[in-house]
Amino acid sequence: MPVCTRNGCRREFSESGDASEACTFHPGSAVFHEGFKSWSCCSEVYKPVFEFDEFMKIPGCTQTERHTAEAPKVEAPKPSASTNLTMTESGGQEVYSSGPSKAAAPVQNQPRAAVAVPAPRPTLVEEEDDLSIPVSAGTACKHTGCNVAFVSDEVNRIGDGEGTVCIYHPQTPIFHEGSKGYLCCKRRVLEFDEFMKIEGCKKGRHLFAVKDAKPETEQMTTCRIDHYQTIDRVHVSIFAKKADKERSQVTFEENQISFDLYLPDSKRFAKAVPLFGPIDPAASSFSFFGTKVELNLKKQDNRSWTILERTTQDLGNVSLTFGVGGRTGTIGAKEIAR
Repeated sequence: MPVCTRNGCRREFSESGDASEACTFHPGSAVFHEGFKSWSCCSEVYKPVFEFDEFMKIPGCTQTERHTAEAPKVEAPKPSASTNLTMTESGGQEVYSSGPSKAAAPVQNQPRAAVAVPAPRPTLVEEEDDLSIPVSAGTACKHTGCNVAFVSDEVNRIGDGEGTVCIYHPQTPIFHEGSKGYLCCKRRVLEFDEFMKIEGCKKGRHLFAVKDAKPETEQMTTCRIDHYQTIDRVHVSIFAKKADKERSQVTFEENQISFDLYLPDSKRFAKAVPLFGPIDPAASSFSFFGTKVELNLKKQDNRSWTILERTTQDLGNVSLTFGVGGRTGTIGAKEIAR
C-alpha cells in the first residue's frame, strides 16, 4: 500500500475511495535551530525538542479527510551571498553542497608529515526483534527510515519473504550547518522533505518489539534538591535529569512528600521528606521537565518555613528564601518534557 507523504503522518493507506481514517499532519516546515527541533505551524503549541526521536513524535496539528501519495512541494534552497552552493544529482535527487568560490592555488611539494592512524570505531550493537512478544496490526517498524506497518507474523517476521526485509538506517540522523543526513551513509540534503526520502543504507529484519537486553543492576543515587517559598506556596526542584515520568511516582501527604524517580542508566532516586509545615495535598502538584522535577506545595497556612525538611535541631535565626517565579531560587528548564 502507498504511504502518505505528509509530514507528521507517513502512514500506509488504501487507494480506494473510502479512507479508513483521517490524515493528521504538519502543513508547515521543519525548523532546526541551535540543536532544537520544531514545526513552524505549531511551535507555540508543541515546544521545540532536542532529540530527533522526540521531534518525530510531535503529533500533527492539522487534519484532513484523505491521505495523499503526491510529492510535497519543496522550494528550491536559496544560496546565501557568502556561500557558493553547487548542485549535483544523487539517486535522482538534487543535493546541494558548498564549494570554494575561487580555484584552489596549486599545492607546492612539501615534506610528508607523519600520518596518524585513527582509532578503530566501536562495534555498533543493534536491537533485535523479540518474536515472542505479540504485535498488533498497524504497528510501525522501529528502525529509522523504514515505514513498514505490521500485518502479521507470517508476512513481516517469520521466514524470508519480501515483507520481512527491512531497509533502514542503523545510525542516528545528523544535522550540521543546514545539511541533513545520517551518520551511517554519506548522502546530505538541505530540505527536510528530501531528508525524509533518503533511502535506508542497510538491509535486515524489522524491529517491532525490542528484545530485552540483559538486565542491569539498579543503582540508587541522589540528586540535588533546591527550593524557595512565596507567601502561600513552597516550590521544590529535584534535579533528576531525564526522569522517566511513566515509571516515576510523586506522593503528597499533609506532613510529608515522597518521590521515587527512575533515571537513565538503571539509576533510581527515592526519598521521603518530612515537611517543616503542613500542606494541602489536593492543591499541590508536580511537573516533569527535561532536567528536573518540580513540586508545587500549597501551604495550609501563610507562615514562613524556616527550612524544607522538618528537623529537631535548633536552627536559630534562619529563614528560607522568598522569591517570585524562581528569580532567587530554582534555575533550570522551564519547558515541560513531553
